[in-house]
Amino acid sequence: MTQETALSILKTGRNIFLTGEPGSGKTHTINRYVLYLKQLKIKAAMTASTGIAATHINGMTIHSWSGIGIKKNLNADDVKKIIKYRGKRINKTGVLIIDEISMLDASVIDLVDTVCRAAKKSELSFGGMQVILVGDFFQLPPVRREDEAPYKFAFESNAWKSANPSVCYLTEQYRQSDSDLIGLLSAIRSGDVLDFHYECLDRCLARPANNQNITKLFPHNADVDKINLEELDKLPGSPVNFVMKSKGNDRFVEQLKKGCLSPENLKLKKGAVVMFTKNNFEVGYVNGTTGTVIGFDENNSDEGEVLPIVQTREGKKITVGSAEWAVEDNGEVVANIEQLPLRLAWAITIHKSQGMTLDEVFVDLKGSFVEGQGYVALSRVKTLKGLYLKGYNQNALKVHPLVSEQDFEFRSRSAEIQSEFCRLSGEDLALKHNAFILSAGGELLRSKRVSNGLNAQ
Repeated sequence: MTQETALSILKTGRNIFLTGEPGSGKTHTINRYVLYLKQLKIKAAMTASTGIAATHINGMTIHSWSGIGIKKNLNADDVKKIIKYRGKRINKTGVLIIDEISMLDASVIDLVDTVCRAAKKSELSFGGMQVILVGDFFQLPPVRREDEAPYKFAFESNAWKSANPSVCYLTEQYRQSDSDLIGLLSAIRSGDVLDFHYECLDRCLARPANNQNITKLFPHNADVDKINLEELDKLPGSPVNFVMKSKGNDRFVEQLKKGCLSPENLKLKKGAVVMFTKNNFEVGYVNGTTGTVIGFDENNSDEGEVLPIVQTREGKKITVGSAEWAVEDNGEVVANIEQLPLRLAWAITIHKSQGMTLDEVFVDLKGSFVEGQGYVALSRVKTLKGLYLKGYNQNALKVHPLVSEQDFEFRSRSAEIQSEFCRLSGEDLALKHNAFILSAGGELLRSKRVSNGLNAQ
């Protein structure tokens, strides 16, 4: 399904599961839809399953938005307390978006559904608001402690079954351009990894000639922190410190800090390998762009601060100023932080790389311990020429059998809804769009730009 078709279906107000392979444009499609809703004055809640994912979309975690926090169960008193503090916010919301749904346990989405029904005093799924679930179940699964029960995927929840989301499975590819890599990733998804695919990986089993300047991905935080500190210490001179600024609601500020890929105290030296942690298409970098600090500039800052000059792998020189991450609640900013959109990038965890696009990457998959880690790591890179493997184990290419089984159903259901919408006339489709706008409390506008959204990616 194309982004345009998915966007048109989203505008009808149906509950939707928006999915697709990495690089298919899920986040881009959602951003276009959110802009459309803002223009129509329909309140949309942008949430995500993790803090990192929430910072990418200027949203908050679903746990914070719904008020459930870290609770695993809710009794009647719990629900009353939550409604007291969160009821007004939930009642104002016409569209609930949950990103990175693969990392949300079934029990959590059931609790969110319970709270939404209570707040809106409705037995309808999620209290009757449109719910949009975004993600790819082949990527990282829910996180659980060793003393907790085995996780269940969100699609196993009662809330998912009650919402009965239509599936929009995006099939366009905007990240990978290498047919061998695309074939490998597809083989992992289908569970049909053959000798040819292993041969493709084995050809990547080599250290790059200049591996100092290539980001390394590891399964564990300990490996990452050790490498970054060791490499920074090797560089001559004292580091320049950049301290994060913040304002707004304390609780949301803490959420932003935990989710932001840029650290609170960023230490840089000339020669440091860094990675951009945010998109800025006008300046010329995206989340995952890598480069090297080649110096510091004291002349291009409004506040007289020293700013690092980064030369990207493509040779572009960028004087890097502060960026802002914010939490929006129904369109209003309630907290924000400011920091350079950079982090040390000799190494990064696979978990934190989710959502990034990398030109070159060195990956150690010998310690893969959960389904999806290998898939996420391999799908960060654009071509196999940019992939360097230290090694991999049998877990690296594994996917959960239940995910493979469910994926077949998702693809079938997406094809069905696409066929259904292809039969609608333009007039019928416009009537459906307008009906949803009115039911969600929005304002009908006769703007061509509003009806079409933004340009496709």
